Amino acid sequence: MTESGTMVRGNSAWPGVMEHYRPFLPVEPGEPVVTLREGNTPLLEAPRLGAVLGGIRLYFKLEGCNPTGSFKDRGMTLAMSKAVLRGARAVVCASTGNTSAAAAAYAARAGLPCYVVVPGGQVARGKLAQALMHGALLVQVDGNFDQGLAAVRALAGEHREVELVNSVNPYRLEGQKTAAFEVVDQLGEAPDLLAIPVGNAGNITAYWRGFCEYQRAGLASGRPRLLGVQAAGAAPLVEGRPVARPETVATAIRIGNPASGPLALQAVAESGGMLTAVSDEEILDASRLLAQTEGIFAEPASAASLAGLRRHAGAGLLAEGMTVVCVLTGHGLKDPETALPQGPQPIRAASPDAASLAGALGL
Repeated sequence: MTESGTMVRGNSAWPGVMEHYRPFLPVEPGEPVVTLREGNTPLLEAPRLGAVLGGIRLYFKLEGCNPTGSFKDRGMTLAMSKAVLRGARAVVCASTGNTSAAAAAYAARAGLPCYVVVPGGQVARGKLAQALMHGALLVQVDGNFDQGLAAVRALAGEHREVELVNSVNPYRLEGQKTAAFEVVDQLGEAPDLLAIPVGNAGNITAYWRGFCEYQRAGLASGRPRLLGVQAAGAAPLVEGRPVARPETVATAIRIGNPASGPLALQAVAESGGMLTAVSDEEILDASRLLAQTEGIFAEPASAASLAGLRRHAGAGLLAEGMTVVCVLTGHGLKDPETALPQGPQPIRAASPDAASLAGALGL
């Protein structure tokens, strides 16, 4: 940070979230730190979309700029560091994709084997490629994420030498709360509203924890209302009951029984906020709008936050001039198969010369 307290991207001195926010984290001097210098992600103002949504001051928190392309890195640095401190011989997780990528990368950094359980045929290929390239051993199961999480929790309980690094690991949420610190540091104050996708519900819980801690420390005078957004086909918190067969194009939030569900409900209630569910069509439309209006490429689950905010605006729940932050949890390159049909399709030129190009382009 500069003397004025503003974040500096690209600064080689940025040490990662554990060192930068050490006073707010359960880390003692001399403990191992496994880091890829995660965090310090941009908070980008979006004036064009802000105007469309009723004259709000709209910002996007670009968590896809973390080392493995998603917010998961914030919690994984702390969970992996604690695994090393404990003397774990391996780490394990269940994943819809982003956790597997982060766990595999940070395990590689720590020199630990990584075991990943994924639902067969339900994980975006970009995320699978990351985990495999980092050397993780992937196990595909005939079942959904919730069943996979139950299996790895049982495995870790029986094999104490294997550290579970899903968000049920308390250090994950401790690391993820640093994103809320950054939002306040970058804005100079807490926003009025924070819109965020909700899958396993750990991230919305972590953000609320971060805002509360900063307020108690005197670093923010207020806290935002939370707008948690689920996909309509995987909306257990909105519906008030687990979803046995969650289905949505937003694979990162295709979760039917969130592990942090009770904590998320408490956070939303304390903030005076709300939960909403949006259709796959709304998610894909928000994804296109975000990319083609503001130049931001986010995976479908990320675009759920904008889809929820648009629904909020349509209901007249946004006031002109209010400050709103939309959390974009992962980069669009995580799921290229979903993205490819959404944009304009390629056109063909008769031959590789200027005249043919002009004809193809209608010039």
